[in-house]
Amino acid sequence: MFDPVIAPSGTLLGLLQRGRGDGTLHALAAPRAEALAALNHCVLHDPRHDWQVENRSLYYARLYLDLHGSLEEIERHLCDADDLLDTDEARTGLALAVLGHLASYGRGDALALLRRYAAAGSNWAWALDELALRDTDAGLRSLAAPVLARFPATSEGDAELALAMRNAFEPRPWRLWAEDQRHAIGARVRAAREAGSFDRWQRQLRPSGPRPGWSVQAVFDWAERGLQRGSVLHVPAARCLTAVAGPEDRPAIVEAARSGPDGARCAALHYLAESRDPVVLDLVEAAALSPSRTVAEAAVSAFERMCGDDAVERARRWVHRPDALGASAAGVLACRGEARDAGLVLGALRETVRAEGPDAPLLWSLVDGAGRLGIECAAPVLRHVYRETASSQLRGRAARALAATDPSFPTGFAVECLWDCEETTREVAALHAETGDVRVAERLRRLAADPVEEVEVQTAVRSRIGPDTPAL
Repeated sequence: MFDPVIAPSGTLLGLLQRGRGDGTLHALAAPRAEALAALNHCVLHDPRHDWQVENRSLYYARLYLDLHGSLEEIERHLCDADDLLDTDEARTGLALAVLGHLASYGRGDALALLRRYAAAGSNWAWALDELALRDTDAGLRSLAAPVLARFPATSEGDAELALAMRNAFEPRPWRLWAEDQRHAIGARVRAAREAGSFDRWQRQLRPSGPRPGWSVQAVFDWAERGLQRGSVLHVPAARCLTAVAGPEDRPAIVEAARSGPDGARCAALHYLAESRDPVVLDLVEAAALSPSRTVAEAAVSAFERMCGDDAVERARRWVHRPDALGASAAGVLACRGEARDAGLVLGALRETVRAEGPDAPLLWSLVDGAGRLGIECAAPVLRHVYRETASSQLRGRAARALAATDPSFPTGFAVECLWDCEETTREVAALHAETGDVRVAERLRRLAADPVEEVEVQTAVRSRIGPDTPAL
């Protein structure tokens, strides 16, 4: 899947793509046709850089309800011929999740479209998981025959069926189908379930990893073989070293961390970092300059896992480095530094935004650090990150940091955040938004009564509108 093209933050499309609360507010004030066109574009062309951690589906579903939008464009997208050619679940996942939320709100057309797609679409497993949470038993039973027809009655087809059952997020449909009295349905599902359990048992009997009695060198060899196969085993190998290494093995481990093969060197660096060996910081500094990218990245990763005062002190020395270790040092200070490190964290925050823009990966820890350290003069940079980032997760972190650093947050961004796509951001807003704004009072009441809203958000809302609080 290609990286999405995100429109400028000042446009309606850009706001909706980012999942900002202002996107909903602007869409409700815009001409309905224009708002629906932008909404459909977002749902049919997933704007998330990481669809596995960023939320948009409930946000878009609520907007469909507010705009009384039809599902014709979603149906056309799902039933397009491309569905047979492009089977990547990222193409249809957002649309299916939106339909699932609409079904939760009682939209019968969304429920019917999910059923049709589960019966005939390529991403049927996602649609079935959505239905498992919302459909009736009768509705799910009606899908047994078309779903099982996808798997031929052969040994290969039965193996694929067992794998599909094992990978399903929601077991409810399969449990219902296992109770079906028809032999072609119930008996086959039960057999596939038993085969999946047997396969899991067999895998447990044939472990391919470390075994009791391994030596330090055996662990190094295992890590090296894994690296040659393309498997990164640095961290599990370090845990194995913890189990098998004794004091007499330290010289060999230190030597491996200094000049061993890549797999062994990376495992040794992680082991020494986790055991807080006094020599590890010098070894990390040397490894960060290695021509091997694998070793350099492992050195930085090992340093980031250290939590002692010595690591924080070394981070103060490294924070000005113009390489990955310097960036890592800034992140360490943001997460574990003290008040005296506020200037270093602020400088790294400003420089990262200036050099890499509002979506730089390092900003996640720096934004958190600005809030944790209460750096009030970081508020202008945090507001810029909030407005411009395409990541709703990073925007939520910026909102939490602003709540701790910006006195204007309760009457400013906190109001918008009540409509944000991320439930954690809505929770922050519910705790901080100034209730003197009539929009805030109405939105809090609506969130408290919304049957689909997350429990944490509703708990925060009720803390503001409970029996012991002033009436909104």
